[in-house]
Amino acid sequence: PVSAPGKRGHKFPMGKFAAIADHLTTPRGDAPPLVRSAGDFHRPLAFVYVPIRTWIGEVHDENYLARFLSGNLSEGEARIIGFKEMCAWPSLIRRTVSEVAGTVLTARLSLEHGLAVNLAGGTHHARFARGSGYTILNDLACAANELTRYNDGPQEVLVVDCDVHQGDGTATFAGVLPNGRGMFRTLSVHCEENWPFPKQHGGTYDVGLPAGTDDKGYLDATLSALRIALEECRPDL
Repeated sequence: PVSAPGKRGHKFPMGKFAAIADHLTTPRGDAPPLVRSAGDFHRPLAFVYVPIRTWIGEVHDENYLARFLSGNLSEGEARIIGFKEMCAWPSLIRRTVSEVAGTVLTARLSLEHGLAVNLAGGTHHARFARGSGYTILNDLACAANELTRYNDGPQEVLVVDCDVHQGDGTATFAGVLPNGRGMFRTLSVHCEENWPFPKQHGGTYDVGLPAGTDDKGYLDATLSALRIALEECRPDL
């Protein structure tokens, strides 16, 4: 997993990604670790080899992307993202691009093996020309756009987002992807009374649950929405 050093005392715990990887490689009692060793993780393309123009440039605004990559986002843009001056750190820039590369790799592995996990994916608040909520580039839309461009690739992609916050950025990409071939559908199950405000309209399916929803209520609502989405969208991925 690719991580970046965080700012001491910052509310976003950047170290959580390495902690997850460590947890997965640590035996628990008599049970073996879920991942045998750090060497058994798949690794995405190194930053210098990522085809940024294709994988990211087709999905995000050219000017926004260029300013982010050069560390020149405005103070206001960096504040809305939440990382503030860290947005200009080379380590965070590399990590953000690598996260997109990781999700592209994860999607490809899932098609090959049936299931794959990116320990640092799901940047669902990023939009075409701005970031928000500690997300700068929308790895989900980027990966979907890359995989659906090929004749033998998936054509229908469904993102199921179960974060407590609405996947408002991802919702803005719902519909025909920039490559003109793939369809991108979104299902967000979130707390209606939690950030962001106002909620984003335009996603394919949007399930806002009241604060305090219990486990049964949450699972019933999620499974019901998922059944509908799978039946209507028939996603390939």
